[in-house]
Amino acid sequence: MAQALWSEYRDLLGRPDLWKDCALTARERANLLDDFAAVCLWVQIWFLWRPNLPDEGDNHLAELAIAGNAAALVTFNVKDFKPAQFAAAGMSVLTPAQFKKLYLV
Repeated sequence: MAQALWSEYRDLLGRPDLWKDCALTARERANLLDDFAAVCLWVQIWFLWRPNLPDEGDNHLAELAIAGNAAALVTFNVKDFKPAQFAAAGMSVLTPAQFKKLYLV
């Protein structure tokens, strides 16, 4: 986790239109995010390498995953994170379903 990604999560939490069908209250969602943050590994990105992904807004996620020495980058947006780009870092690019099948059986 890094500040840019944390800011995105907080922003999404503050959009009531995304949560209109959610069973959790706003306070419960905020508590859940705080609990998630407590178990995250916070990573400082110290280099200026840019992977040049098709969506510039995704570059910080790739940088964070590599700086954090992640085994996998988990995303629904697999097409913008070409797995070949991450092979050198020893990282897989997986959908949440693929991740669940491989690691959470």
